Amino acid sequence: MDKSIFKLLVAVSLSLHAEYIRDSDKQVVLDASSGLVWQDNTLDSTLHWTTAIKTWEALELGGYSDWRLPNYSELSQLADRSKSSTAVSSMFQNTPSGDYWSSSTYAPTSDTAWHVYFSYGSSNTYDKSYSGYIRCVIEDSRYDTGKYNRQNRYDRE
Repeated sequence: MDKSIFKLLVAVSLSLHAEYIRDSDKQVVLDASSGLVWQDNTLDSTLHWTTAIKTWEALELGGYSDWRLPNYSELSQLADRSKSSTAVSSMFQNTPSGDYWSSSTYAPTSDTAWHVYFSYGSSNTYDKSYSGYIRCVIEDSRYDTGKYNRQNRYDRE
């Protein structure tokens, strides 16, 4: 195989894997590969989908108030299917094992939505009256991944 093709394949493969960086002060986890900032600590209780929507609309955390429920694609990228029990990066310090709601309604019916089961990293749809956990997300260009140090803390200037 040509070395340049091999290097390209390696670069593409590495770009598909998230690099999580924890900011303990703000209680968030940055995905340096996507620029998404995730709520680190989930609520201890489960919520119906409509309640989950209202909850994230009111969330203020880490100096931000524009949190949202992630779509299915964003949420499913958090799943680490190589793990069991809690199939998510260890950078997230409070992840109860269970179902997590996405904001994505299942197309054939407006009564169901996609969720990710972080016990094993699988996903499915459930009726919106079902209870699940939430982990909110924001996009924030103010997070400069170059300012993070090896201790996974944000270096403030």
